Amino acid sequence: MLLYIGGMGYMKIFVSDDAEKWFRDEMDIEEGDSIRFFVKYGGSTAVQEGFSLGLMKEEAEDPAVTTTKNGILFFVEEKDVWYFDGHDLHVGYNPTLDEPVFEYKKG
Repeated sequence: MLLYIGGMGYMKIFVSDDAEKWFRDEMDIEEGDSIRFFVKYGGSTAVQEGFSLGLMKEEAEDPAVTTTKNGILFFVEEKDVWYFDGHDLHVGYNPTLDEPVFEYKKG
């Protein structure tokens, strides 16, 4: 599912194979589960000052953007899509820190 954001275009979520493996291993995620990316107060990113991105295992209620990888649903709820400011979310993995990394790229 893609969301058209006004004049900004369609937002997409991309999840690397290594990031998907991290979710499976570290968050005990399996086929049929869902991961929500959400806005949290505090921090700073390339797209928003004073806010950062959080993640949690949760069922979708009002998803605006979704992608499925190997049976796992990754999504952003409608109320959080403003945060991305017209950028796609690329979820990668940093092996040195053993954690996911987020990049925001204009589609």
